[in-house]
Amino acid sequence: MANGNTATCSETVVHQEKIERVQKALPAAERVRAMADTFKALADATRLQIVLALSREELCVCDLTALNSVSASAISHQLRVLRNMRLVKYRKEGKMVYYSLDDQHINNLITDAYQHVTE
Repeated sequence: MANGNTATCSETVVHQEKIERVQKALPAAERVRAMADTFKALADATRLQIVLALSREELCVCDLTALNSVSASAISHQLRVLRNMRLVKYRKEGKMVYYSLDDQHINNLITDAYQHVTE
């Protein structure tokens, strides 16, 4: 596709056995929607920046505000979205609240995406 043309079949042939194997292997529609929602949450630059920062270290809202040069209110809103999507979690220590990635899967997703765009 170096010349910009799209690759298309010159014949219409349906490989039914392949379709059946793939259909059996695909996740249920509910899981596909949940996956799409995860990617939608990460499609926002501010939320992605937050997740990238949290992939390096646990941080509080003040830290994330300083890193992203946006208001604490805006960071809190984005963190609420990420928490609702189970992408980040928090813990309280006295009056401080620290955020981190919810689990290793999120870190893997971010690492893989970064490697993909840098290769």
